[in-house]
Amino acid sequence: MSSNVPDTPADAPAPDPATLAAVHSALARHRNAEGNLLPILHDIQDTLGYIPPSCVPVLAEEINRSRAEIHGVISFYAHFRQTPPAPIKLEICRAEACQSMGANALAAHAQHTLGCGFKETSTDQRVNLEPVYCLGLCAQSPAIAVNGRPHAHMTPERLDALLASEASSNSTEAMP
Repeated sequence: MSSNVPDTPADAPAPDPATLAAVHSALARHRNAEGNLLPILHDIQDTLGYIPPSCVPVLAEEINRSRAEIHGVISFYAHFRQTPPAPIKLEICRAEACQSMGANALAAHAQHTLGCGFKETSTDQRVNLEPVYCLGLCAQSPAIAVNGRPHAHMTPERLDALLASEASSNSTEAMP
């Protein structure tokens, strides 16, 4: 099957041992299941935090699918990452209730401060900025989540303080 969809380049590096182990583990669990591509991709991302492009040719061969088909699935679903995640995941609610209470200004502040747009990583590589469509805190908007923890009544000042606190706790966690 041929396609004009970008594929893993021929000169792409071979998967590292951790990637191969994640791929083979996912294949062992789902190889014979009908519709196994999504569960395999979820397993790989759950293990590695993202789906390395180097695993696409291995998957294509193992489950008899084209690299373009696998790449298409990975790029179609917003949940799948193709790059390693930053230590901090900042989600800003984009639903109407939050927008009506200042989420657009909060998002603009975050984008300016972090130097990136939604679905991108900050210039210092420490924060992934993601849109989310309702955190269930509509009466306490605008709402955000940092590494899965929700925060309500968010202001630009509170956001800056929260990110600074999160960054300092992440840097101390990395120390021996």
